[in-house]
Amino acid sequence: MSLWKKTEKPEPPAEKTAGKTPGKQGLQLERTTPTGKNVPQIASMSPLAAIPGGELVIRGTGLADNGHRPQVRFGDQPGSLLLSSSNRLIVRVPEEITSRSLTVETGNGASAPAPVLVGRTIAENLHPVANPALDAQGNIFATFSGARGQKVSTSVFKIDLNHVMHPFLNEVMNATGLAFDRQGNLYVSSRTEGSIYRVTPDGQRSTYAQGMGVATGMAFDRDENLYVGDRTGTIFKISPDRQIFVFATVEPSVAAYHLAFGPTGDLYLTGPTTSSFDHLMSISPAGVVTSFYRGLGRPQGLAFDVDGNIYVTASLAGARGVVRVTPDARAELVVSGYDLVGLAFGRQGALILATNSSLVELPLGVQGLPLVK
Repeated sequence: MSLWKKTEKPEPPAEKTAGKTPGKQGLQLERTTPTGKNVPQIASMSPLAAIPGGELVIRGTGLADNGHRPQVRFGDQPGSLLLSSSNRLIVRVPEEITSRSLTVETGNGASAPAPVLVGRTIAENLHPVANPALDAQGNIFATFSGARGQKVSTSVFKIDLNHVMHPFLNEVMNATGLAFDRQGNLYVSSRTEGSIYRVTPDGQRSTYAQGMGVATGMAFDRDENLYVGDRTGTIFKISPDRQIFVFATVEPSVAAYHLAFGPTGDLYLTGPTTSSFDHLMSISPAGVVTSFYRGLGRPQGLAFDVDGNIYVTASLAGARGVVRVTPDARAELVVSGYDLVGLAFGRQGALILATNSSLVELPLGVQGLPLVK
């Protein structure tokens, strides 16, 4: 049974928790004060990380004046200003930026640079519907899932260490969930066929299990049992000798189940419903389902860091991106972004984020919990 506490009370919106860092290694705002009368000064920003298209809330003084519309610049690139007042700005992050800082400019001058982390796109023309997966070497695997019943030429792509994308697997209809075992075999679920395929490192495919309903997310436990979410309401457990058990039953999802094991051995699950106040569920080794946290909008992919924090692609208090839920069940938006469906921790503290058409790498500086030990 998990030692973590449960809560149903959401945290305040991101702009009310401004200035907090996204992790232990997160950025701290500079406090350099520019000289000059009414020069804009940035006091805080939330969150401190985003992907292109995400929204940042900037608070401070002198951020706008009556005669000039302020500009927020990421290096030399302007962001799209969504709201402006003298003490608060909301700006959309532009595409393909390289700067790690931003400034606010008005007719009175420019603020001191404030640090910000922005992810960069490393793969496009994909269609992930769940978490990407990484092998032991750090190669990233992601799906082109397609519409239900759609046949696509390549079902799974491999993105190598140089971020070059290669076709890896074809002829799996609606490839959905991905998971690696200790031997480096990749497991792929098909939500249309209800099948699980095992694929060797050289791309040889075989059927591992069938009859999994609308098979979506997957995860291995420490004993190499494979858990598969049938989004109609069942979590299956497949033993190493391929015996299939019903592990737990949960509320059906309108999209997919996403699974991840926590440090204590409990299985955590998200499955968006028609509610805008969804649960992050915890399932004990005995199959007992409890609500660990409630208050997320359309929660999908999830992963743990080494400190036991859960990172979930979801909305929190109306702000969309990556929500971090601590072991004592406190939630905070740590990355801003739209169209996110999954995530995984990569090499050197990077967070690999899957949108519905691409992969983005964000140097968050947080180490992920190993999925297979």
